[in-house]
Amino acid sequence: MTTYECFKEKVEGRNIHPETLLATDYLNHFNEVIMLLEMVPDMPDIIEDCKEWQPKSYADHFRDSGFSDRELAIAAYDHVPERFKKPFEETVDQMNTLALLSIARTDEAFTEGRPEVAAERARAGSRALQKMIDVASAIIHGGHGTFDQAQIDDMMAP
Repeated sequence: MTTYECFKEKVEGRNIHPETLLATDYLNHFNEVIMLLEMVPDMPDIIEDCKEWQPKSYADHFRDSGFSDRELAIAAYDHVPERFKKPFEETVDQMNTLALLSIARTDEAFTEGRPEVAAERARAGSRALQKMIDVASAIIHGGHGTFDQAQIDDMMAP
């Protein structure tokens, strides 16, 4: 029995997908920044909380979480098949970039004294991140696909 097959058995019945060995709980890290960005139009001061958000690796997220199977999720990650791991990591990299860019662009508009532009940038960033979370979730559940740079640029266009 391969290591992958052993992990497939270990994750059965857990909140870790038995084919991909990935857990959707990781996406909570991005849901946090989406929620914060969604609040910016009504609570402009929340941009300070947004600026504290930082990317977090899959393993770091689980080390810091209360997820009941965190050790299993961390161990299984090393055995995620490349056909899932590569698009997953590409999507996570894109989400990290998009989140940081959205926060920076929103903050820049506030600094320039353009709160209505800041609000729209926060909403656009939140919507784009949600679309990317849908892609990441599909990968976690065995789907394939990512966004290319042109699609990301279109989502972020003012």
